[in-house]
Amino acid sequence: MRVTVSDGTFANFVSRPRPMEFSGAAVVLLHEIYGVNADVRSICEELAAQGFLAIAPDLFWREQPGVDVSLSDEHDWQRRMDIYARYDFDRGIRDVAATIRSARTVGGATGRIGVMGFGPGGLLSYLAAARLPIDAAVAYYGQKIEQHLDEAHNVAVPLMIHLGEEDPLIPQAAQSEIRAALGAKDNVVIWGYSGCGHAFATHTGSQYHAEAAAVANERTFAFFERHLTP
Repeated sequence: MRVTVSDGTFANFVSRPRPMEFSGAAVVLLHEIYGVNADVRSICEELAAQGFLAIAPDLFWREQPGVDVSLSDEHDWQRRMDIYARYDFDRGIRDVAATIRSARTVGGATGRIGVMGFGPGGLLSYLAAARLPIDAAVAYYGQKIEQHLDEAHNVAVPLMIHLGEEDPLIPQAAQSEIRAALGAKDNVVIWGYSGCGHAFATHTGSQYHAEAAAVANERTFAFFERHLTP
């Protein structure tokens, strides 16, 4: 599935529920710095097994189309960080908006949309909750959310945030800012995971914490079931 925007087109990985003649909501899955890799495709399959149409856009298509990197490929770390450093999140959220519009046209889609993201994709999920016409959003360890808390008042849809309490990329000071700005909102729930660092729910990562990931994912699936289905 390809999506067209004003300056080009980009690919999306799609997992459909079975049977193929489904009727249900779509979840747009926003990747980490590793691109639409095996880990992302696996999560799409998990979402499809839950009855959702899962769509993962290639967010880095302008910087380097088709990024698909294993987390064990450490020699490519600097290149991935360079791509991330150049990434324009304001332009990226417009790509997410275009993906959402396209998702609503897929046969069987009800029009209800969830957004779910990890790392930089987690920040985009938060921005989607603040800026886009969606029905629910989930952000796993969204880096730099604390830099965009001036948009917290715009978050009117259900939003769930998962944070590893020992995450060096989202330190306690940043987590406190996030909780102070969003924690009192009735439509926002923030979960902290003791003893977990960054990317604790990324299956193939070195920081993967199976127990915490299972709890977080169970909460996410229940959250989407509650807010995306009739």
